[in-house]
Amino acid sequence: MDQFLQHVVNALILGGTYALLGIGLTLIFGIMRVVNFTHGELYAFGAYMMYMLVMVLGLNFFVSLGLAIVLGILLGAAIQFILLRKLRDADIDTTMLVMIGAWITLQNTEQLIWSGVAKSIDNPFPDSPLVIGAVSASWTRIFVLIVALALIAGSYALINRTKLGKAMRATFQDRETAALMGVNINAIHMATFALGSGLAAAAGALLGPVFVVYPTMGDLASLKAFAIVILGGLGNIAGATIGGFILAFMEELGAGYISSGYRDAMGFLLIIVILLFKPTGLFARKERIG
Repeated sequence: MDQFLQHVVNALILGGTYALLGIGLTLIFGIMRVVNFTHGELYAFGAYMMYMLVMVLGLNFFVSLGLAIVLGILLGAAIQFILLRKLRDADIDTTMLVMIGAWITLQNTEQLIWSGVAKSIDNPFPDSPLVIGAVSASWTRIFVLIVALALIAGSYALINRTKLGKAMRATFQDRETAALMGVNINAIHMATFALGSGLAAAAGALLGPVFVVYPTMGDLASLKAFAIVILGGLGNIAGATIGGFILAFMEELGAGYISSGYRDAMGFLLIIVILLFKPTGLFARKERIG
């Protein structure tokens, strides 16, 4: 039982960052109908920015985290402005090819700048973990969970409680009608891609100090983000959040009770089984975002 509780705690901590990845990707697909293959590279970008700010420039850890997220938002806005703005009415195949090219370009750029050697990031938290009964967790991971939950709550508030969120939901439901009602579609697409990119960068900046940073770290993260979105239902933020925690929980169970080498396979096996019985995902709702 103690071991199971430890796995639940680990899954909660990991699931928070998975949820950030899933929310960002499902927002972009739901509103813009763009399959964002650069999502994993935006995750890696956040981790590398954290490394640069903390280890190279020597900035404060917490300030660096905020800056890494802002830089991720700016990179997303740049991708939208340079690549996607002119492809708004292009077919999905063209957009996918462009995004695959951007994904490879970003990854090769990271390798050119930072080399292929894995890098670690120092953090200001104590080495000794927090121990409650038979369950323990490092202070770094607890911080990651708190920040991830705060960002998830902030995303929900933005989508459901603000004028921008209302315009984003209107664009998701019917882009042409939203445009006729005065919604600036280009601005909504810019805000959506920047927000989704910022969430991916946040996940990378949070997990970079927990693990190590390397150029291909975004590949598996990208696959997991797609899996989470498909599991939760395309265009469903709540589904992406729950899907992130489900995937993390299955990975923990696989690593703990079968083999650590089976960690990633367990989550994807679950997704295969779910999609066989419910192809639209667990929580698919076509009528709205949020």
